[in-house]
Amino acid sequence: MKIAINTRFLLKDRLEGIGWFTCEVARRLVEQHPEHQFYFLFDRPFDESFVFGPNVKPIVVKPQARHPLLWYWWFERSLPKVFRKIQADVFFSPDGYASLRAKTPTVMVTHDLAFEQFPAHVPRLVRRYYRHFVPRYHRKAERIIAVSQFTKSDIERKYKVDGKKISVACNGVRRDFRPLDAALKRAVRNRYTSGKPYFFYLGSVHPRKNVDRLIQAFDRYKQRVQSDIQLLIGGRFAWQSRAVDKAYQQARFQKDIIFLGFVPEEELPLLLGAATALTYVSLFEGFGVPLLEAMHCEVPIITSNNTSMREIAGAACYLVDPTVVDQIAVAMQTLIDDQQKQRELILAGKKQRNKYTWDKAAAVVWENIVQAADFA
Repeated sequence: MKIAINTRFLLKDRLEGIGWFTCEVARRLVEQHPEHQFYFLFDRPFDESFVFGPNVKPIVVKPQARHPLLWYWWFERSLPKVFRKIQADVFFSPDGYASLRAKTPTVMVTHDLAFEQFPAHVPRLVRRYYRHFVPRYHRKAERIIAVSQFTKSDIERKYKVDGKKISVACNGVRRDFRPLDAALKRAVRNRYTSGKPYFFYLGSVHPRKNVDRLIQAFDRYKQRVQSDIQLLIGGRFAWQSRAVDKAYQQARFQKDIIFLGFVPEEELPLLLGAATALTYVSLFEGFGVPLLEAMHCEVPIITSNNTSMREIAGAACYLVDPTVVDQIAVAMQTLIDDQQKQRELILAGKKQRNKYTWDKAAAVVWENIVQAADFA
């Protein structure tokens, strides 16, 4: 079987959520199915480290697809030509895009439909593209993989897609995410906070991530108690960050809030592992990978009681209404004061994390690839 894979998010030293999903799942497919030929389709020069085996043929497909007009050209013009040339049996697209013009059976991964819930959080031209193409992608694909049960239900409800063609997979985490010993925790804290404890946020900074209310909650907590704890915010500023800027400027304990910007992948497990708690109070997530990463680091978690986060958290997280600043502040105080609660969350996380692995994700993907091939 000839399997074409959209690998445009495999960017050396710049892997983020979808990039890690693509990397970890594609690696397992290649290694576990050496009898099949895989074509990795990049939109720019690629790093050889992403060629995971002798049964992989990398192809650079132009143009570089990082703008709505170029997305259209790449998926609707360039990819169908490649599929015909290599005689692909299946197209696997792990980033939520497909090709309407291609006749090749398609397996598509949907990570979330956040733009439907928060359209104003998306640039105008991108929003128009999503609204036109994303529903059509879901109708066109022979098989759809959702990363959570919540996302599957969201697809069924919003696009009236038959649930029988949607499977639920998951995300996993790198082995680098693991508990730190006391000495290493001290070293990390010495490096970033002069030895002080800290709450940690991990993710991009834009309205859906609710970082402005997180800052307000932290400031409210600090006003109530005498504590030297700090708030570290790890992630790049994406867009519409005015509310975050305002919350920061108004914070009385501004000096205890540190924006780290983009954090290199080798530093993330250390920063997370040395945290007092992960504070991840997003307004909407299709999965919420940092929750799983924190479970593997055995760090307590404060997260939202909505969308997929309740599902992924199980009993392993302190759940709050992310729109109520005082609930977030109370959760911070509870986790600081109640060590028994910390232990309970960590113990629950050790059980919950076993539900979500890259091996499980790859197995679901492969099953759907085989099913899609039957459509040919």
